[in-house]
Amino acid sequence: MKAIVSKKYGSPDVLELKEVKQPIPNDNEVLIRVYATTVKYGDIVARNFKDISPRKFNMPFLFWFFAKVYFGFRKPKINILGSEFAGEIESIGKDVTLFKPSDQVFGYLGQSMGAYAEYICMPEKGILAKKPTNTTFEEAAVVPYGAIMALNLLRKVNVESGKKVLINGASGGVGSAAVQIAKYFGSEVTGVCSTPRVEYVKALGADKVIDYYKEDFTKNGETYDLIFDILGKSSFSGCKGSLKENGHYLLASFKIKQLLQMLWTSMIGNKKVVCALANEKVEDLIFLKKMMEEGKIKSVIDRCYPLEKTAQAHHYVETGLKRGDVVITV
Repeated sequence: MKAIVSKKYGSPDVLELKEVKQPIPNDNEVLIRVYATTVKYGDIVARNFKDISPRKFNMPFLFWFFAKVYFGFRKPKINILGSEFAGEIESIGKDVTLFKPSDQVFGYLGQSMGAYAEYICMPEKGILAKKPTNTTFEEAAVVPYGAIMALNLLRKVNVESGKKVLINGASGGVGSAAVQIAKYFGSEVTGVCSTPRVEYVKALGADKVIDYYKEDFTKNGETYDLIFDILGKSSFSGCKGSLKENGHYLLASFKIKQLLQMLWTSMIGNKKVVCALANEKVEDLIFLKKMMEEGKIKSVIDRCYPLEKTAQAHHYVETGLKRGDVVITV
């Protein structure tokens, strides 16, 4: 089968189209013909992990160290990237009961990756579900990673109807999903992003969009029940004045300092820092499928590239100009 393989860390040019051995499903696995996958932040980091120092990494040193061990110090242990996908089941292992050949599915492979390929195998009880009936393979492929993360994290702070929520980093994979999920739960949502992505975040359904080049949300006098910072670009001290009483400052990316702040604010004060890790569950993917079929989550796709132009897709994502998701069609 054809796959995009990287044998060394580096620029997008390390991604090469190769012929590799097609996987064979174990008894509890399904073989999936991949039709679409994506270029997400995690793919960019994994491709060039050699140059990701502890300072550049968005998590504490210990997380960086374990990630280095997993992905490889000098050269990549994960040679085929791509963590989310949509496709069709080609065959199943003898013990599989949840799926059958020809089922259209979408899912998330996590750090094991491997979706930049014509075929993948995964356990039937992995993060895998039947594709929403009202979406294309491309539209389904862009959802799992960001939406599972956002749903899981927002549930930790009980986002609900009537809450005022600000999403800092609203145009990324997790942020764009967070905007839509918070709206689904009835919150009033403000998205913060850069100038080129303002219209994109508006299209996601945000009640208000702040261009951070033109306005500092911490100085506009507005207060929120929740400030959700995706990549840790703000600070609790800077945002504290923008939180309502009993408000939460939620971080998906954090360092030791923020962990200590979480400990401190859990004991003192009524404004809390929450550093959270998502726990991926197939139940969340099934819930997201329902939301997509109800039209509550939309996929905004900027560009599609064929598998052989995956390096070009990575180059484009790294320009920072994308307005929506970048899809690789297989």
